[in-house]
Amino acid sequence: MRDTSPSVRPAGPGRAGGTTTRREGRPGAARTGAGRTSRGARAERLAPYVLVAPAVLILVTLRLWPLVLGVNYSFTGDGASNGTPVGLSNYLELAGDPLFRTSLRNVGLLVLLLPVAVAIPGLLATFIYLRVPGHRVYRAVYFFPAVLSPVIVGAIVTLILGFDGPLNAALGMIGVGPVDWLGDPGTAMFTVVGVHVWATFGMALVVFLAGFSTLDASLLDAARVDGASLRQVVRHVIVPGLTRTIQFVFVTTMIGMLTSMFGLLFVMTNGGPEGSTYLPEYYIWHQQGQLNRPALASAASTVLFVVMLVVGLAQITLLRRTGRRD
Repeated sequence: MRDTSPSVRPAGPGRAGGTTTRREGRPGAARTGAGRTSRGARAERLAPYVLVAPAVLILVTLRLWPLVLGVNYSFTGDGASNGTPVGLSNYLELAGDPLFRTSLRNVGLLVLLLPVAVAIPGLLATFIYLRVPGHRVYRAVYFFPAVLSPVIVGAIVTLILGFDGPLNAALGMIGVGPVDWLGDPGTAMFTVVGVHVWATFGMALVVFLAGFSTLDASLLDAARVDGASLRQVVRHVIVPGLTRTIQFVFVTTMIGMLTSMFGLLFVMTNGGPEGSTYLPEYYIWHQQGQLNRPALASAASTVLFVVMLVVGLAQITLLRRTGRRD
């Protein structure tokens, strides 16, 4: 008997259910997509430079170029020799000026007091981070002096620290003799530095609190579970975790001490007594604004820049080595 059922042919390559399908690539579309990808990659690589370019332009125009001009001007003369090259004469005069040497000695004093100026906001930030009672109020109180003008701070503190002021009156009530806080060469510089630290550590406090937000809370919890004391937590958990923050605060605090104390010095001591509170920035203002010696002031500015650069790099190097040992 003859089989009349339809035969079924297996689908071969390019066939589906007996229907032949054909797919052809589009080389033009592939090239277009590749071109778009390469342009996007180039734009992505250039984007950071485009975003940074305005800041770099401002920095070069307003900072680096004036610095170069100032260094060049420091090798010229003042007065009758205005604009005439004089070589190292200005720097030799600085080396022989007792007031400038005093200002450099005071810079050394600031470097010695710098750890204290950084430790105070660091410890206060630690207490606030650990949520001591009233920490929100403390945060506002500590930051408040940072928003005041140095002139206002200096005027208020001068009244408080006067020889007949309220502080000496309070000391007299407990049998302590009056202290000439601003008139004694041995105490005046310490007094001004103390006021500056009190008036400005609010910014460092904010930076430390921002650094604490990056700490791993599990490490603090583990330290508490292990029974670590506050000193051990600070030394073995907080300080290693805030190494970069501490480096930043060290450098910015040192720069602030060297470049932001003019207002306090002008109001509180006017460089006295006996020139004991001179700093390079006050010396620069005195030479430029009072004696009209811009070339010598430029030389002093150059020395101040070099001192800040050397001290800043030394601080960063020392802190990095300390962080590696810990």
